[in-house]
Amino acid sequence: MASSTGNEKSVNPVLRISQLDALELNKALEQLLWSQFTNCFHGFKPGVLAHFEPEVKAFLCLILWKFTIYSRNATVGQAILNIQYKNNLSQTEKYQPLSKHQKLWYLIFTVGGRWLEERCYDLFSNRQQQSFCKIKSYISFGSGLVKLCGLLNFLIFLQKGTFATLTERILGIRSVFCKPQSVRQVGFEYMNRELLWHGFAEFLIYLLPLINVQKLKLKISSWCSPIAGLSNSENTLAAHCRECSLCGEWPTMPHTIGCPHVFCYYCIKSNFLFDMYFTCPKCGSEVHSLQPLKYKIEMTELHV
Repeated sequence: MASSTGNEKSVNPVLRISQLDALELNKALEQLLWSQFTNCFHGFKPGVLAHFEPEVKAFLCLILWKFTIYSRNATVGQAILNIQYKNNLSQTEKYQPLSKHQKLWYLIFTVGGRWLEERCYDLFSNRQQQSFCKIKSYISFGSGLVKLCGLLNFLIFLQKGTFATLTERILGIRSVFCKPQSVRQVGFEYMNRELLWHGFAEFLIYLLPLINVQKLKLKISSWCSPIAGLSNSENTLAAHCRECSLCGEWPTMPHTIGCPHVFCYYCIKSNFLFDMYFTCPKCGSEVHSLQPLKYKIEMTELHV
């Protein structure tokens, strides 16, 4: 591992994934800050911030820039990941913080460029003069060219891992670790335990869809509630079966399947559609025919 002498050669190189994670954290923070800011205007007339949204976003980004890049040479995402910017244009090998010019140009490229891109359409949309149309076309062409250069820079970054954004490459600033990264020691027993748990989880993911959980649940419930000696007559059904054999509630639209038990229509229908080999959870009878109960079960029988 590299030592903490402060030389550029001894500075640990920042992984590509760490730089990309820092960029994503920055975007997430800006979205969170904007959402919290807009929540303050929920009680106002809708569309209050619509006319000034680019300016308000630029002002919030200016505050973030003041307390991050200008003060600490690092964005919020970089500070979380122990990363900071280094002046890569300096002739010395020691760590050099960003100059004031680099910080100001960083503000102009990031905040000013985003504001101009969001505002240019409103600035020139209502102007019919030929000069304004040319300026708008030039801005659109420049925006497309910048995005193309950003794509090329990203491809170079994937190969070399130095400058994650086009702004960093133009200004000559690169990401370095603030402190040397220590070697992570992972125990052999911990690794074995993780591998076993992951293998067991994958086995369960493969096995569980093959198990008919509903049928197994009904089978267990049939063991817990043994069959009572009832006759097959409909009078017996009307007199004794005052609850659904599936949900345990008073049967709604009571139906039978050919056994001395009553089911709610929706309970038996949904279970039968789910499993064509459905059997009664109390007696194990198969579904021969789904028939409505002819005798009416009155609610007053509950109090008898």
